[in-house]
Amino acid sequence: MKRKVSIIPPEELADLTIKPKKKKAAGIPAVMASLEHLKKELGVAKGIQMLNKMNQKGGFDCAGCAWPDPDGKRSSLGEYCENGAKALAEEATNKRVDPSFLARYSVEEMSTWTDYKIGKSGRITQPMYLAADRSHYTAINWNQAFEIIGKQFDALDHPNQAVFYTSGRTSNEAAFMYQLLARQWGTNNLPDCSNMCHESSGKGLSETVGIGKGSVTLEDLHESELIVVIGQNPGTNHPRMLSALAKCKQNGGKVVSINPIPEAGLECFVDPQKVGHILKGGQTISDQYLQVKINGDVALLKATMILMLRAEKKNPGTVFDVEFIESQCEGYPELINNLEQSDFDLAVQESGVPEQAIRDFAELVIQRKKIIICWAMGITQHENGVENVREIVNLLLLKGAIGKKGAGTCPVRGHSNVQGDRTVGIWEAPKEPFLKNLDDRFDMKAPREHGYDVVHAIKAMNENRVKVFVAMGGNFISATPDSLFTGQAVQNCDLTVQISTKLNRSHLVTGKEALILPCLSRSEKDIQASVLQFVSVENSMGVVHSSQGTFPPASKYLRSEPAIVASIARAILKNKTTTNWSEMASNYDLVREHIEAVIPGFEHYNQRVRIPEGFYLPNGARHKKFKTSSGKAKFTINPIPERTVAQGHFILMTIRTHDQYNTTIYGMNDRYRGIVNERRIALMNQIDMEKLGLSNHDIIHFKSYFKGEVREARQFKVVAYDIAVGCIATYFPEANCLVHLDNKAKVSHTPASKFIEVAVIKAS
Repeated sequence: MKRKVSIIPPEELADLTIKPKKKKAAGIPAVMASLEHLKKELGVAKGIQMLNKMNQKGGFDCAGCAWPDPDGKRSSLGEYCENGAKALAEEATNKRVDPSFLARYSVEEMSTWTDYKIGKSGRITQPMYLAADRSHYTAINWNQAFEIIGKQFDALDHPNQAVFYTSGRTSNEAAFMYQLLARQWGTNNLPDCSNMCHESSGKGLSETVGIGKGSVTLEDLHESELIVVIGQNPGTNHPRMLSALAKCKQNGGKVVSINPIPEAGLECFVDPQKVGHILKGGQTISDQYLQVKINGDVALLKATMILMLRAEKKNPGTVFDVEFIESQCEGYPELINNLEQSDFDLAVQESGVPEQAIRDFAELVIQRKKIIICWAMGITQHENGVENVREIVNLLLLKGAIGKKGAGTCPVRGHSNVQGDRTVGIWEAPKEPFLKNLDDRFDMKAPREHGYDVVHAIKAMNENRVKVFVAMGGNFISATPDSLFTGQAVQNCDLTVQISTKLNRSHLVTGKEALILPCLSRSEKDIQASVLQFVSVENSMGVVHSSQGTFPPASKYLRSEPAIVASIARAILKNKTTTNWSEMASNYDLVREHIEAVIPGFEHYNQRVRIPEGFYLPNGARHKKFKTSSGKAKFTINPIPERTVAQGHFILMTIRTHDQYNTTIYGMNDRYRGIVNERRIALMNQIDMEKLGLSNHDIIHFKSYFKGEVREARQFKVVAYDIAVGCIATYFPEANCLVHLDNKAKVSHTPASKFIEVAVIKAS
């Protein structure tokens, strides 16, 4: 029986209210919003008690973003932001998805709910099984769950018929065990959420500076003379970053924001922990805002470098760091030749930014040496996402702004341990030294053939080349592109397994059979063999630190992720392994010993991770040791993108609301942008609206176009907004169905969710 489930969110519309856009971020409104969420989910008193342990030394790591904590003293008032409080409220909620809940609602019915309503159902209390001929989940015990998994794996014809997906919430210990499980099974099919967000950063940085991570520390941001925030919205997606930007400003630094939409967090930040900050109205953040058109970033950066080159020629050695370039870099003559041959006027035109604004920005760059460029998915989720990153590196290398204090690359990661997961082996394309170390440590032969990333895993499921899909966290259905195609592909699987804390759409759009395995959250006690365990995570700046839950689990049936992985390993590997999985699950120190033996940089792991502030992993780019093929940092040639849209069409990008973190939707309001009680909206420039005869609240439909194929998304309300002309913004996951699976970045295969060609059709 094929269940008739809704793969995409319902198209129903609510009563939209449009309010003036906010000019300030955080402050007292953020505190009130946090308290309101805590009150609804678990009570204010309990919520504050838990928040006081979050991101503190000896406490638990926030399950939200990967922004680093201070190495030294932590704030006694709290090391968290509004979205961190919302994330905690979601996982510590008093609501429960128990057997009686799932007996009331079929998967067909629940799939017609919004992602917001699904997510608000509560914590999953025990293992649940959806039989092939049933529409309701039923409770089963853990042994039964692992027997089902073992039976399905036994029936596979080839190891590559299984896929092991990972979310960035997973700890280093669980992730290492998970990749070991997959490779002992015989596959490198280890797609993860990095494939959909910062894979372009990893590819671009690895090629140019030899490491797929950022090069800066938190203190570098404080000391920087100029921070450029491009394709990123810290106020909503990484709110704790605003404190670092404010400190930079207080130390005399400048901040430039580059984005198709102005964002409140980059206009003014009000620190809710400082009375003086509140009384004086906060700290202005951006000294300059450049409204680049969608995907005009390479053009803007190239125009800037052309102006830098002209200034360098007038006064040699005053703009470029010639000594650094000559001793540490390669490809400089080729870059200079490219800049000299590039058309400045064309670059200005393609950027969408007025020429004088670019000249003002270039002057800021010319006059400063300690420069940091921060970016997120506005840079990476393009067909030319890797080139975008490489062009950022070009500008920094010209200034010698990598490998010194106050300067460097800063890709700002999303999930709290997405970077750590990759470090410990969650990767579909592992390198030989890692695999050899794994072989030596575990007396095994890991597969060498590269596995599926997210896009290729979806294609393989569509072609019936994957029979079992296991997900360690995340919400694969709502996070991925081409929603209908992806949902139908997943339904081809014989079994889907979700290791989760809360209900989401991926529990409803499933294979023929489905399992939900409920796990402990970050804040909950993890006791194994009568000993309280801790796990470790890596933040955006390469610091590994401990995370230990201190609160009672939501249900007595919950198990830790390492324990679940170990049980799956025993169920499917049987005599294929000599690894003592039970031993690892009962003592995480043993997992860390294995990581230390396999991965360079984790020497004395168990000792150093017990230092309250944690420890830094090696980072060659931070110290001008570029682990590229030549040992030098590489300048690259990146042409201005030629991707255009048809006459009368628009470029659409998907974004988050302020009441959202990735696919988790906390509420129905986008407070900073003034959007209340509606998610199906289209932010459009007033000029474009007038050309189409549209007014606020008008209902439109989208048709997207890619290589002759059309996708459709219906029922969106128009909102006039300060966005670059010819561009539209709307929220995901509602608009993910418009992103064709083949609309992806070259090299990294990251879905190009920030560049979707669409036509706008006014509803009749």
